[in-house]
Amino acid sequence: MGFLDSAKEKLTELAEQHPEQVESLSDQAIERGGDAVDSATGGKYADKVDQAQAKADEAIGGQ
Repeated sequence: MGFLDSAKEKLTELAEQHPEQVESLSDQAIERGGDAVDSATGGKYADKVDQAQAKADEAIGGQ
């Protein structure tokens, strides 16, 4: 097993042990990413960004 396989296994274990923290961090990352796009585009694509954020949260397992 290579380094990346080992790291992936460990991260998977940690994610399973702390699902609330993973959800919180993923929500923050999605929100910040959307804010960065909105800022870069002057909010021109805000509805599309919001839709993408919702789909990303859903894909990760958002509630």
